[in-house]
Amino acid sequence: MKARTRAAACLLTPFFVLFIAVTAIPIGYAVWLSLFTEKQSGLGFGGTESVFSGLDNYTAALGDRAFREGFGVLLGYCLLYIPLLLAGALGLALLLDSALARARRFFQLALFLPHAVPGIIAALIWVYLYTPQLSPVVQAMEAGGIGFDFFSPEGALPSVVNIALWEWLGYNMVIFYAALQAIDRPVLEAATVDGAGAWRIAFGIKIPLIRASLVMVGLFTVIGSLQLFTEPLILNKGTGSAVTSAWTPNMYAYTAAFDRNDYGLAAAASVLLALTAALLSFGVTRLTGSRKARRKGSRKERTA
Repeated sequence: MKARTRAAACLLTPFFVLFIAVTAIPIGYAVWLSLFTEKQSGLGFGGTESVFSGLDNYTAALGDRAFREGFGVLLGYCLLYIPLLLAGALGLALLLDSALARARRFFQLALFLPHAVPGIIAALIWVYLYTPQLSPVVQAMEAGGIGFDFFSPEGALPSVVNIALWEWLGYNMVIFYAALQAIDRPVLEAATVDGAGAWRIAFGIKIPLIRASLVMVGLFTVIGSLQLFTEPLILNKGTGSAVTSAWTPNMYAYTAAFDRNDYGLAAAASVLLALTAALLSFGVTRLTGSRKARRKGSRKERTA
């Protein structure tokens, strides 16, 4: 027993060391920083000093309309982006998994390649494609009588969603495809022998069997959506863009820290965003856990 304990300790120690170094300590420092405010001494001609302000930075962040509106932008982004991503990635995975698909390796690679492009480069590419004076896409749309301003208040959110879909659709498709490949083939063959068609097999057998992968991808996508930063930051540089410097909570914290040098406010905004992500993660895992418990209970009642 002692040998097992020592082996477990040796295997877990590197994880806990890295977790403390790159997660626990930075979070603790952000919380500590959020409790202080930089103030100038004297009549404004002296140096600055850190003054303990308690929860004043949290009150200032929550009382700032720009910070609250950033969460509204995230809500709209999640409502538009997450269903499109899950449906698109799942549809592509089902298509590749079907017997009708040809050249699967080629399509897997082609769909995954956009994820290999760094987020900043991808955003720059799409800013070029969104700019009317430069983009052949916009020129072709205008030639066809389709007018759409990707930088307008109505077009900014779909533009960011489009960039994120281009980056992450293939990555999540690979996850779903791997889960589909892990399904026992005899189960699918038995369904085919019983007369089930392709749609019935996809929606009645395949999707329920990969529900765990769907939940995992959904959870990670929600957390990633709350961290939206790179794409709108680059889009903010576009000509006449409606994306402001505080368009999302992450951009608000970035602007507070590096434009206004208010590190306490930036830390408070970051902590509030982290708490939101933690609460949503807990809610999703709790909801999925309760559903699994109910399904197990119903199965036991049927067998009884």
